[in-house]
Amino acid sequence: MNGTMMNSPLVLSSLLERAGTLYGGVEIVSRLPDRSFHRYRYADFYRRARQLAEALQKAGLQRGDRVATLMWNHYAHLEAYFGIPSAGGVLHTVNLRLHPDDIAYIMNHAEDRFLIVDDVLLPLYEQVKDRVGVERVFVVSLTSGEVPAGYEKYEDFLAAAAGDFRYPELEENEAAGMCYTSGTTGKPKGVLYSHRSLVLHSLASALADTLAISQQDSVTPVVPMFHANAWGVPFTAVMVGAKLAFPGPHLDPPSLLDLFEEEKVTFAAGVPTIWLGMIQALEKDPDRWKLQPMRMAVGGSAAPEGLIRAFDRFGLRIVHAWGMTETTPIATVSRIKSTLAHLSGDEQYAIRAKQGLPVPLIEARIVGDQGEVPWDGKTMGELQVRGPWVAGGYYNLPESRDSFTEDGWFRTGDVATIDPEGYMKITDRTKDLIKSGGEWISSVDLENALMGHPAVAEAAVFAVPHPKWQERPLAVVVLKAGAQVTVGELRAFLEPRFAKWWLPDAIVFVDEIPRTSAGKFLKAKLREQFRDWFADGEHRA
Repeated sequence: MNGTMMNSPLVLSSLLERAGTLYGGVEIVSRLPDRSFHRYRYADFYRRARQLAEALQKAGLQRGDRVATLMWNHYAHLEAYFGIPSAGGVLHTVNLRLHPDDIAYIMNHAEDRFLIVDDVLLPLYEQVKDRVGVERVFVVSLTSGEVPAGYEKYEDFLAAAAGDFRYPELEENEAAGMCYTSGTTGKPKGVLYSHRSLVLHSLASALADTLAISQQDSVTPVVPMFHANAWGVPFTAVMVGAKLAFPGPHLDPPSLLDLFEEEKVTFAAGVPTIWLGMIQALEKDPDRWKLQPMRMAVGGSAAPEGLIRAFDRFGLRIVHAWGMTETTPIATVSRIKSTLAHLSGDEQYAIRAKQGLPVPLIEARIVGDQGEVPWDGKTMGELQVRGPWVAGGYYNLPESRDSFTEDGWFRTGDVATIDPEGYMKITDRTKDLIKSGGEWISSVDLENALMGHPAVAEAAVFAVPHPKWQERPLAVVVLKAGAQVTVGELRAFLEPRFAKWWLPDAIVFVDEIPRTSAGKFLKAKLREQFRDWFADGEHRA
């Protein structure tokens, strides 16, 4: 027997309508390339997003057509986030930090029909335009420059709308958005998000025990809108009617801190690289910025416990989360349960440094060679997840079925543990685990410990071939400005925390650590650079 509830589809246009109806006076702020600010309100955003939807339909957009964006975080990108899906199209955010060859591959694989691009990013698009089949290109004029011949002005395109837009009758399982993985192993893979998955993800992200984004917040998505939907933060912020303060291309710590102060930001989301630079700026000049108490979601890679402690001293609270492009992406968030509130400060910090509990509707398990492993906080295995906003396959890539189990779970490629309370902790990527003498070593644990030393700004640990032990850990370390420390002092710092055989056989000081387009350590490049370090059992420069 069925229930008697209405069958109302979960579609993004309903979030847009709610924002326009209830929160028209709430401000949306964007920092432009010249550092000036663009300001308007939800009423303007609502009107313009509908204009975009109407203009796209009049341009011949068909249901399911992909519309690419090559844009920084700002008001026009937010209009695309809602205008494109509301017209029945698919928002395809293109990662502007990828190599042009990868951008061309992605746009062709997605079969993008139209493109919306920032004028400051036209030089990047022009490197690939002859290799892609985009029909029309609409340029957002963030500077005063003229739009070159062959392109159309975004504002002129919007002006073509007559104001008589009607939403198509969308089904909730229709595609609404598309992101590609970073392609660190093989070609990038496309993940196609449905309206239903994005609405459910937005609802989950607003819960008090997850990201707790509410109408009372002033929100800054530091994570790029071209990277995993900026972790869904723009969708959630619009759903609840929160103020938005976009950083544009200015992601250096002083610019972000200025934005946080001026716009009274209370919630921000970004990768550890961003927060590591920010805490260094705050510690260097602690009286310069007067910030609101903030929640700062961190994901993309593990945040060291020392970073969490450091921000607490400034009244800024790091909230650890985990997810992937394939999980829309929020899948776990680390919050202290009421039943654990009695734990000591150190014990609570250890929990907050974990990636956390599965958010509602997401299931997680750890699988080893012999099947599912116990939740004992020690036994490592591959993290597998499933839920209503977890990908069940990749776009137009049937050969990728090995990423999914026969019983319907997504194989994340992350190695993790789950403790008896249900807190998940990433110990490594499958490809980054170090196997020494038949035993596993977690590079993430060693990295976080090294970054807990007061002289260390960043540290990466990775496997290097060894003639006797198969692999041994090697660490590269970036010191804080003006700081000094010896290799011996760093080893002594690690010794109380790890078994002796876990300790890196070498620690190398470097000026910088190579990164992926998502800001993660590029360990493949490090492994290649240092592959002969332990040749013949000795260090070979």
